[in-house]
Amino acid sequence: MDHETHVHVHAPARPHAHHHPAGATWSTAARATLHCLTGCAVGEVLGMVIGTALGWGNLSTTLLAIVLAFVFGYSLTLRGVLKAGVGFRAAFQVALAADTLSIAVMELIDNGVIALWPDAMDATLGDLLFWASLAISLALAFAVTTPVNKWMIGRGKGHAVVHAYHH
Repeated sequence: MDHETHVHVHAPARPHAHHHPAGATWSTAARATLHCLTGCAVGEVLGMVIGTALGWGNLSTTLLAIVLAFVFGYSLTLRGVLKAGVGFRAAFQVALAADTLSIAVMELIDNGVIALWPDAMDATLGDLLFWASLAISLALAFAVTTPVNKWMIGRGKGHAVVHAYHH
C-alpha cells in the first residue's frame, strides 16, 4: 500500500484527487459549513412556518426549528453518502459524525442571536425583522462554525469523513 504517512479516519480507502492534511483549507471548511447552513436554514424556516401556522409559542416553535435543522442537515449528508452506494446504517453514522458538532454550533449561535435580538422572537413571517434577524443570525453562525469545521476537517473528522465517499 502506498499511503501517505498520516492516517485519515475515513471510509474504505479510495483513490482521491484531494485529501485533508493537518492544514485543511478555509475553502473546504467554508463549503462544509455552507452545506450545514443550507440544512439549518431550511429547518429553521420550516419550523417557524409550522409553529406560526399552528399558533405555537416561541419555545415550541424554536424547538421544532432546531429539530428540523438537524433533520435537514443530516438528510443532505445522508443523501450524498447513500448515492455513493453506502448502506443506510453506515451512511447514517457518517452523517452523525460529519454534522453533529457543526449543526449544534450553528444552531447555538443562530438561536442565541435571535433570542437576544430585541423583538426578534415575536416577529412573524410577514415582518422584515423576522427575515433580517434570521439572515444575520445565520451569517454569524456561518462565521463561527467555519473555523470549527476547519479544525475538525484538519483532524480527519467532521466533513473529512464524508469526502471519502465523494467521487
